[in-house]
Amino acid sequence: MAVKLDHGGDDIAETHEINVTPFIDVILVLLIIFMVAAPLATVDVPVDLPDSSAQSLPKPEQPVFVTVRADGSLAVGNDAVTADALPARLDAAAKGDKDARIFLRADRSVDYGTLMGVMDRLRAANYLKVALVGLEAAP
Repeated sequence: MAVKLDHGGDDIAETHEINVTPFIDVILVLLIIFMVAAPLATVDVPVDLPDSSAQSLPKPEQPVFVTVRADGSLAVGNDAVTADALPARLDAAAKGDKDARIFLRADRSVDYGTLMGVMDRLRAANYLKVALVGLEAAP
């Protein structure tokens, strides 16, 4: 003999809605991660770049920057380098890829001869794809 104790009045109603609270939490965590990581991905060598009205090209994921400072000193990425050590340091930064695009940044006060000297060193090191970096001019 069986006895039914449940009278059916306490059924839990099923909801067919998506719970978005965990989704919003994940998005906020990702936002914070990107806000912290974005400033770390920039090059921190201070240089006063000239303006340019040319259309900008897409930047690769791991760009190789060569910077010519106002005093004529060189830097690859954030690391200072001498002119003689430039080819070896570029090989390390570009992982030996001679077809890698090198982004050349120069201070506004650097004279043309110094800039051409650096470009000659890049050509001598067989880095032929050189892009000049400048600030976008206001329209």
